[in-house]
Amino acid sequence: MTEALQSSKATATIKPGLRLGIDVGGTKIEGVALDESDRVVAFCRQDSHQGNQSVLEDVVNVTHSLLTQIRQARGTDQASPSTASLGIGIPGLVDSARGLVSEAVNLSIRRMDLGAQAQAALNMPVLVENDVNAAALGASQGLDLPCVVFINLGTGLGSSIIQDGRIMHGATGYAGEIGHIPVDSHSLPCKCGQHGCLETVASGAAIQAHWPQADPPLPDIIEKAKAGQADAREALNTVISGIATAVQIAGATLDPDAIILGGGVTKTGPALLDLVKAELTARGKTSRFVSFLNLPARLRMVGSNQRIGAVGAALAGAAQSRQRPGASPKASHGPEPEPQIRPEQEP
Repeated sequence: MTEALQSSKATATIKPGLRLGIDVGGTKIEGVALDESDRVVAFCRQDSHQGNQSVLEDVVNVTHSLLTQIRQARGTDQASPSTASLGIGIPGLVDSARGLVSEAVNLSIRRMDLGAQAQAALNMPVLVENDVNAAALGASQGLDLPCVVFINLGTGLGSSIIQDGRIMHGATGYAGEIGHIPVDSHSLPCKCGQHGCLETVASGAAIQAHWPQADPPLPDIIEKAKAGQADAREALNTVISGIATAVQIAGATLDPDAIILGGGVTKTGPALLDLVKAELTARGKTSRFVSFLNLPARLRMVGSNQRIGAVGAALAGAAQSRQRPGASPKASHGPEPEPQIRPEQEP
């Protein structure tokens, strides 16, 4: 990683409009810098560390690295984060309005005032957003579509809704939590307390539990199913049916212009997209309603080399900075409102 700046309060020499985005994960942390045209002009990746202080230090180090790269590329002697905005995508329960993170289990965070702490350390506007929401914003970048639903097939299964380029949080922050819609109340128990949720059949954790003999499991399931292995065929039918149902729920309830699959499970590649489209097409042949939804034509998948988490965080941070110039994530009067949160969904 490029050596970090020693100070974040240097004289401003970078033009306004620089947007920084950081995607904090349980094992790695990635950062990007976007210029005024949304081009990635700097990138940094490093291992992530556990605990509040270590997460803050990781965020500061990655930010300094990005600013150093920009400084060197533009031939300036100094770089100031006061000319930039920062968005941070992080798993856990996130109150994006106040910059609070809690129950980020994979990072050993019980509760952390990440927004205010990062802003104080870096002297720039900071927005903290749930990592799936940030990834959704990044995945929808450049599509120029009014409504996009991003379905994250990570450790869990969740989704995020982008309407007119903005993240739709809902009244409580749980908008898009389709993974906890029960589709078979007599089936497997879910960690949420229900039975038969979509997440119990179509998430990364569920696939691994159903097929523990391979890691990652889905490519192996597909290969063995094509070879005619009966248990692999059964497992594959369960997974693909679950993902197709998630797509169908999104399509029927929100009627979006596009539905994008992302998350670790999609690293399986185009074969997964083809299988889900085939399942949706088959459903359309037996249901005029499903056929009218034309879901295969709306379905897309994130490319394996796209840095949607960090890019989306940068876009979210820039939007918040424009709405509330100079405002602290902690700025508030009166009683603290109920936070807008959503569960941890490591991509």
